[in-house]
Amino acid sequence: MSGLGVTAPDVSRTMRRSSLIVLASFASAIHTFAQNDMPTFKVEAKSALVWDADVPESGRSIVWDPLTGNEIHKLSSAGIEVSSRVGYERVSSSEAGELLNYTTTIANNTDSDISVQYGGASADGRAATSLWLARTGKKIKKGDRKNVWELGWMHCFKTGFASSDNFFSADAPSKIFTVRAQTAMTISYVSKDPRRYSIRCSLDGCHVTGTVRYYITVNNKDYVFVWPGRSVVYCGN
Repeated sequence: MSGLGVTAPDVSRTMRRSSLIVLASFASAIHTFAQNDMPTFKVEAKSALVWDADVPESGRSIVWDPLTGNEIHKLSSAGIEVSSRVGYERVSSSEAGELLNYTTTIANNTDSDISVQYGGASADGRAATSLWLARTGKKIKKGDRKNVWELGWMHCFKTGFASSDNFFSADAPSKIFTVRAQTAMTISYVSKDPRRYSIRCSLDGCHVTGTVRYYITVNNKDYVFVWPGRSVVYCGN
């Protein structure tokens, strides 16, 4: 991913101690499923890396896609490079709400295989649970069809913003991907935005409000990405 663009100057400014404590709690989130599918978190700060423009973090950078100009946020640690993009689109022309697409590329520059697991996501502190995804044309049981979202119908996949090669899905939340030594893999997952009103429009266009957070777990280390709503890319409708 280092060839995608130039590294931006690192943004570093002082935060109140209380804000750092709150962020650390989220950064080390370990996702488990409760009865209502809401994630619970426990603090284990040593096992997390955080990308947040407001908090200094070594190994953090921004690059820009040379074709689209979109931001890509990157975290690096011990030969592993994790790059993040987040996009959004409308649920449908007849249904209110937005879908959030989380696309992550894991580059394994080590000499050993590494594992990648689903983590979790939230929007302004509200849990955003993963959707049940399936490739277009895949046979789906009649009783499950209303719960399944086909990749070919979602604009973030149709436009190429997100890769459909590998993805996490609600029907297999514990799935583990293996990234072989000296290779890279891109993995996506999608959630509904849990907020009722999450888009703000003006003469300059529309953008997601608030803050979107998500993380994945690579070799038992959480890579957490904190995205300001204005940086979330519109995939089309």
